[in-house]
Amino acid sequence: MNSQLFYKIKIRTKFILIFVFFVAMIFNNSEGFAQKNDFVVVLDAGHGGKDPGKVGYKNVKEKDIALSIVLQVGKLLEKQGNIKVIFTRKTDVFVNLWERGRIANKADADLFVSVHCNAHNTQASGAETWVLGTHANSQNFEVAKAENSVILLEDNYKANYKGFDPNSLESVIGLTLMQEEYLDQSIQLASLIQDGFSTKLARKDRGVKQAGFVVLHQTYMPSILIETGFITNVNEGIYLGSKVGQQKFSESIYDGIIKYIQQLNLNSVEKDDIVILNNNLEDKNTIVNEESFNDVLFKVQIASGSRKLETKSYNFKGLKNIDRVKIGNSYKYYLGKTSNYSEIKELQNLAKTKGYTSAFIVAFKNGEKISVQDVLKKS
Repeated sequence: MNSQLFYKIKIRTKFILIFVFFVAMIFNNSEGFAQKNDFVVVLDAGHGGKDPGKVGYKNVKEKDIALSIVLQVGKLLEKQGNIKVIFTRKTDVFVNLWERGRIANKADADLFVSVHCNAHNTQASGAETWVLGTHANSQNFEVAKAENSVILLEDNYKANYKGFDPNSLESVIGLTLMQEEYLDQSIQLASLIQDGFSTKLARKDRGVKQAGFVVLHQTYMPSILIETGFITNVNEGIYLGSKVGQQKFSESIYDGIIKYIQQLNLNSVEKDDIVILNNNLEDKNTIVNEESFNDVLFKVQIASGSRKLETKSYNFKGLKNIDRVKIGNSYKYYLGKTSNYSEIKELQNLAKTKGYTSAFIVAFKNGEKISVQDVLKKS
C-alpha cells in the first residue's frame, strides 16, 4: 500500500512539474507572444488572375505591376523586427474584394494598403492616394466605380455584397459609415505616402482623395488605396513597367508606412512627462487673466520620444509651427509659442482634435521650464 501511494505521488509530482515547466515555457517564450506586439500590415496587390486590371502602354498589366511593388514593400517591411506582413495574394491569382477585406480583419491588422495603377484615354499622369470617404464628385465616383466593377467577376457577388450596386452613387456613399472612425488615420497615412511620391519620386502630385472603394469598405482598420501612376501614359507606363520604377515605388511606400508607425509611437508622452503634466494642471477655480504674461512663453507639448523627426506638418497630422528640442537622449515636440494663455489653450484643443489626446501646456521663463500652475496662481 505504501509503495502504491509513493508511486501515485511520484506520478502526480512529475505531472505537476511538467505542467509548471510547460506554463513557464509559454510565458517566457518571446516568440510565442511576438505576434501580439507586432504591427500588422496587410498588403494588397490589386486585381490578379482572370482580372488583369488596366492594360497600358506596350501591354503592361496593372496586376503584374501591383504584385511586384507589393512583394518588394513586404520584403522591406519584414526586415523590421516588429512588423508582421500579410499578403492578400503573392502570385497571379484572382482574389475577390470581399476576401481581401476578410484577410485583413481576421489578422486584426493595423494597416491595409492596396496598390493599383491608373489609366485614361489621354496622356494623363501622376500618382494619387485614396481613402474611403463621401467627399466625392462625379470624377471621383467614376474612379471608384471602375475599381469596384471587379466584383462582377466574382461568384455570388450579390450575396457577398448584400445587393451593393457598383454603378449606384447611393450604394457607394453608404459604404463610408463603417470606416468613418478610421478616416483621420487613413488620411494621415495617405498624406505621408503621397508626399513621398511627389518629393522623392518627382511624380505629379494628384493629391489625397476620397471615394467609395469596396475593398476599403471591407476592412476595419486605417486603409488606403494607391494609384501609382497611369500605365496608359507613355513615360509612366515605361517607368511602372520597369524594375527600377517598381523598386522606387516600393521604397517610397515603405518609407511612408514607417513614418506613419513612427508618428503613432510619438502620440503618447513619456513617463517623465506625466509627472510634469500632473504638476502643471491648473486649478479649475482659477480665473485666468486674458492679458499676456510678458515674461512667460507657453507651448503645447504634443509628443516625445527617441526618434528625430522633421518638424514638417505631414509628420504631425497637419499641425504647423512645431519645435523640436533635444533633452538628453530624447526629443520633445512642441506646438506653438505665445505669451497669451488663451491662445495656447486654443492650440492645445487643436492638438487634441488631431489625435494628440495627451497634449499639455508647458511654460518657460528665460529659457527655463517653470510650473504653469504657479504662473496662473500669480495671475
